[in-house]
Amino acid sequence: MIIEELLRYGIAHTEEKTVIDASPAVLIETAVERGEGELTSTGSLSVITGQYTGRSPKDRFIVDTPDVHDKIAWGNVNVPFSVENYNKVKAEVIGHLSERRLFVVHGLAGADRRYSRKICAICELASQALFVHQMLVRPDEKELRDFGDVDFVVMAAPTLKLDPETYGTHSEAAVLINFQERIILVVGTQYSGEIKKSIFSVMNYLLPVEDHVLTMHCSCNMNPTSHGTTVFFGLSGTGKTTLSAAEGRLLIGDDEHGWADDKVFNIEGGCYAKTIDITPETEPQIWNAIRFGSMCENVVIDEETREADYFDTSLTENGRVAYPVEFVPGAVKKGRAKRTPDVVIFLTADAFGVLPPISKLDRNAAMYHFMTGFTSKVAGTERGIKEPQPTFSSLFGEPFMPLDPNIYAQMLGEKIDQGGVRVYLINTGWTGGPYGTGKRMKLAYTRKMVEAAQSGIIDDSEFVHDPRFNLDVPTTCPGVPSELLNARNTWEDRAAYDEMAEKLAQMFVDNAEKRLTTMEPEVRAAGPRPIMGK
Repeated sequence: MIIEELLRYGIAHTEEKTVIDASPAVLIETAVERGEGELTSTGSLSVITGQYTGRSPKDRFIVDTPDVHDKIAWGNVNVPFSVENYNKVKAEVIGHLSERRLFVVHGLAGADRRYSRKICAICELASQALFVHQMLVRPDEKELRDFGDVDFVVMAAPTLKLDPETYGTHSEAAVLINFQERIILVVGTQYSGEIKKSIFSVMNYLLPVEDHVLTMHCSCNMNPTSHGTTVFFGLSGTGKTTLSAAEGRLLIGDDEHGWADDKVFNIEGGCYAKTIDITPETEPQIWNAIRFGSMCENVVIDEETREADYFDTSLTENGRVAYPVEFVPGAVKKGRAKRTPDVVIFLTADAFGVLPPISKLDRNAAMYHFMTGFTSKVAGTERGIKEPQPTFSSLFGEPFMPLDPNIYAQMLGEKIDQGGVRVYLINTGWTGGPYGTGKRMKLAYTRKMVEAAQSGIIDDSEFVHDPRFNLDVPTTCPGVPSELLNARNTWEDRAAYDEMAEKLAQMFVDNAEKRLTTMEPEVRAAGPRPIMGK
């Protein structure tokens, strides 16, 4: 019997040729049989994704249709793609998928059913179907039975390679988002993060525009007793997953959330954690989640013992594992916090080593740093990144935000005003010098700073104002050496610190003048400013 759902997209598949909503066990078994991957010693499925071991930002496009033409913040991140070329690529994808056995997954984006969107993923690989199944919110039996029409369709064709001259792409791979047709095409890349982030990009348009929900590139956890909730903003590699998976806290999610009027909810149903250098001691929750039902990407596995070597970066420094959120002990399976956040933490990995480890932000400073999104891209998260590269990524997630940054920032400002939210900037990057000279901030110290911010104990400290970075810096924090809190004091050469700090402060100013021209004056005034020579 022909499957009507697939036939709507021109795929005339029969039930015998299509696997629909299979269990993880079936998908894992099928992936191994087909040679897509192998089981590790802990039971995780391990796959190698080829030349694409991270996202490829230059291959991501939004189809320029009339309904979104005047709403998308077009530029280097949100690059327009013609309808004509999109139709060519879609026809090629449909033809490609029509000739293959397919794995179809139905899931939800958004744990709060008031705002969730129904997703159908059509995959040519069982392993990618497993990824989608574990990363989306999994509908219960009744929801799956009554699923009905979907809101967005993802077609994943990793073995299809495109000719750029024919299709107008930048390479043989492309990620195309069409809001009018409600279709995402992921072509030529097996890196599953492209599927995850394209769905996130879609939600970052739909929820603010249609539901007035602030979407966030953040992790989130909750105090099990008081229900106090913290969100952690940050780009990949800054510590969102690690810091949210903390002992004594309930995990809501590690990467993507919506902030509604009454609560925060996870957009996903799983976690996608970096595996580089993890040990049972440093990352116990992630370590223990790497078991049957999870999927490792680009992790080196011993051929005989099938044991993973998380310190081997010969494939990439961006080794990953995807697993359901319930694999984390104490995770909130419903994916919803009890209330809105009382603490917001911006995570930055400063490769210059000059920002203070922790500082407190008022509303304007919070909006400034939210729109600025300074951090360092760490090795492996994107193609070509071999060492930390300082970058400004608006909203700590610019690659996934289709709308003008001011829209999200204004929403955050409203949330801070409404809830009396406390906001902090925490540097998980380098101390004692820049990358190559200094050392990465110890995770144990960062955890103590986070705990002090969550409890409010940090506010009992004396604060000193850093005039260059325009930040209020505490002089003490329980469990953290006081000398570490002043970044300048950690450098042997104080003059070298001043020079490097001036360089970064000027970068902030230049970025705001060039890229954030519509920033309100009082928000702009809350940012860094060079002080030498004055």
